[in-house]
Amino acid sequence: MTRFDKSKLPSRHVSVGPERAPHRSYYYAMGLTEEEIGRPFVGIASAGNDSAPCNTTLDAQADAARIGVNEAGGMPRRFNTITVTDGIAMGHQGMKASLVSRDCIADSVELSMRGHCYDALIGFAGCDKSLPGMMMAMLRLNVPSIFVYGGSILPGRFENNDVTVVDVFEAVGGFAAGNCPLARLTALEKVACPGHGACGGQFTANTMACVGEAIGLSLPNSNMTPAPYTSRADIAIGAGRQIMTLIEKNIRPRDLATRKAFENAARIVAATGGSTNAALHLPAMANECGVDFDLFDMAEIFKTTPYIADLKPGGRYVAKDMYDAGGVYMALKALFDAGFLHGDCLTVTGKTLAENIDEVTWNPDQKVIYSVPNALSPTGGVVGLKGSLAPDGAIVKVAGMKTLQFRGPARVFDSEEACFAVVEQRGIEPGCVIVIRYEGPKGGPGMREMLSTTAALYGQGMGEQVALITDGRFSGATRGFCIGHVGPEAAEGGPIALIEDGDMIAIDAEAGTIELEVDAAVLDARRANWVPRATDYQSGAIWKFAQTVGPARLGAVTHPGANAETHMFADI
Repeated sequence: MTRFDKSKLPSRHVSVGPERAPHRSYYYAMGLTEEEIGRPFVGIASAGNDSAPCNTTLDAQADAARIGVNEAGGMPRRFNTITVTDGIAMGHQGMKASLVSRDCIADSVELSMRGHCYDALIGFAGCDKSLPGMMMAMLRLNVPSIFVYGGSILPGRFENNDVTVVDVFEAVGGFAAGNCPLARLTALEKVACPGHGACGGQFTANTMACVGEAIGLSLPNSNMTPAPYTSRADIAIGAGRQIMTLIEKNIRPRDLATRKAFENAARIVAATGGSTNAALHLPAMANECGVDFDLFDMAEIFKTTPYIADLKPGGRYVAKDMYDAGGVYMALKALFDAGFLHGDCLTVTGKTLAENIDEVTWNPDQKVIYSVPNALSPTGGVVGLKGSLAPDGAIVKVAGMKTLQFRGPARVFDSEEACFAVVEQRGIEPGCVIVIRYEGPKGGPGMREMLSTTAALYGQGMGEQVALITDGRFSGATRGFCIGHVGPEAAEGGPIALIEDGDMIAIDAEAGTIELEVDAAVLDARRANWVPRATDYQSGAIWKFAQTVGPARLGAVTHPGANAETHMFADI
């Protein structure tokens, strides 16, 4: 007697009954037996490719998951999706493809799952946008699902220090400033990334890997294991086995990703000084399952979350150090023991978050994760802002920052390239507020990250002497007073479109405010003369994204989400 009733699973549409004989002939062609065709079909989605070290081990890990699926009575069906790797796309027009790729990944996984009627999904991702894209697909489809992160890179070693790719970006600024010889820059670039895996600091990939565990879609303490470690194969095999339990018990992603689970996820972002990009990705994931959770909801949670993980770029340690310290669940345990998490949320183990945490023993000898009474700061490493310059909100990472207030005159640029050219020539004055606009979801299009510019400023020693505001995004690797996601964006005629050189701007990350100190009458006059700008992208995928994308506050999503559903794939 099988544990699985195929009459209730999507794969019945391609494998059960005389009318599906043509469909079954394709499976026989691939070597499957009649018994194997009778099993539940498990989609194994891999974002593996040769574009960057973030993705190079994913296909092998996905293939290892086949072992677990087979052992537990399922039929694995692997397929691939794309990635756009931010470290390579950074600082040029290629970055316009980055955020667009998140939705393309979610869409492509959805279409493959729908077209072939798979019953469950295991998703493997390694680079920034592939993590939320994969989890968005899981929540959209709502078949039993497990998310597996491919793991981070090991730190490079240079001049007796651990280094990451961010050190290379900042060294570029140092070279431009004349204080980093070309030979030193060349030596650093050759050792900063020593092998397979995603960027090692608490940048976007590792932030969203923490989210995967906190929200319950990943197996406990699986995601911080570095990519080169052979134990990653065991994690993949375990995911393959566990997915069959989820099918048997009909435990679905939306059973896990409740409002409370999103609050838990926001806690781990703030507590670890995570990437500001999480403020895009969590609302986008919430959109997929009909949970109301936007930037302002996250900001409220950030206000009350202690900062407890001493991770780069604001701190000292990298993902491998967090793994050695006890992983994501060590941080979750610290938060839970202090009353900051909802312990009753279900996870892919079939147990609650509290039950999973109960199996974790606090490690008093590690130095990466602090207990809440000994927190690095009483409030989180990420802060939401709102004010006359950003009525629809903005976000800043404050982890490691010494000063939380800034006021200065605006220096306005209408693209990142225009700003970077001036930065490269050392044309930025200390004390100013750099404004980079028309880089939002619609206006970019694609909402580029500004790591090249911010890292160059740091490399020149200007990182603490200026602030930077954009309707675009910042890399999770960005540090300094850098405010992103300003809304409404310039392309929508938001206040950021009306700023002129010399206007005074005041930012207070403690109070959560961002103000444009210009009289309303003056702004009204400027608005009357404002003309919307056309972009260079008038066809293709980036054009399509610009036509449908919504505001950053709601996750820059491109479709109405679960609240508009009239049917769900899992129930076809």
